[in-house]
Amino acid sequence: MRNFNSLSEREILALAISLEEEDERVYADYAEGLRENFPGSAAVFDGMRSEESSHRRRLIELYKQKFGDHIPLIRRQDVKGFVSRRPVWLVRPLGLDTVRNQASAMEVESRRFYEKAAARAQDPGVRQLLDDLAQEERSHEDRAEKLEKDKLRPDVKRAEDESNRRLFVLQIVQPGLAGLMDGSVSTLAPVFAAAFATRSSWDAFVVGLAASVGAGISMGFAEALSDDGSLTGRGHPWIRGLVCGLMTALGGIGHTLPFLIKDFSVAMVAAVFVVLIELGVITWIRHRYMETPVFSAALQVGLGGVLVFATGVLIGSS
Repeated sequence: MRNFNSLSEREILALAISLEEEDERVYADYAEGLRENFPGSAAVFDGMRSEESSHRRRLIELYKQKFGDHIPLIRRQDVKGFVSRRPVWLVRPLGLDTVRNQASAMEVESRRFYEKAAARAQDPGVRQLLDDLAQEERSHEDRAEKLEKDKLRPDVKRAEDESNRRLFVLQIVQPGLAGLMDGSVSTLAPVFAAAFATRSSWDAFVVGLAASVGAGISMGFAEALSDDGSLTGRGHPWIRGLVCGLMTALGGIGHTLPFLIKDFSVAMVAAVFVVLIELGVITWIRHRYMETPVFSAALQVGLGGVLVFATGVLIGSS
């Protein structure tokens, strides 16, 4: 791996060409990945891709004037100092906020590169072009905003924001809510059955921990293997599985932790209080993201929780 300060002007130009080509292709992938769900933003990235293409052509023309037709292959991974990029453009469907954040970071990195490259250039023509590109990258944020205004009319932006919200609900909220409900409700029976059967806080804690972790693993795999998201748009299966599994385990562990209290009566009161909080959180999420009326959500969640809790108490007391 080379140090940037060891590069010649010829190598700096070759690196700049490689960087512009990579950024152009990344923006093209962004545009393609966003086109189905966010056509307005896809058009913005099409415009940014065209600008990177223009930069690359200007660099190639100057390179040929100065050094001939052969351009050595020098890539960002061959030079120290560049930040490794996560290939978010390979994930489908693309997250709008993730793409915008990475695009902003790409522009900052490009500007700094051209500023350092221009400072090292000795040839007036090379330095002038690198200075110009640094200035253009510095103002690229303003041009991106202009592109957004041109391509993202208020009605289009509202539609894309709503589409982004629906994707978030589909890919994160739904599997997380399913896991939280399963963990919070289904583990009530074994935890409280063990508690009433043994009258031991520690025994109830061990049973609850085992039930929570086991349910989390089971729900995580079930969600990940349910579909690959290619037709349903539900996102990467293993991300959904991870979200669902973690929320399942969290839902069960919440009312299990109070049983670390040695006094059984105090632990029981605390566990019941945590259960009420969990059911309240589930009700709020269903109302906030699933647009379920508050009363209906509370009735559904509360009725299920009471039935499972009563089942655990009856079995544990028998």
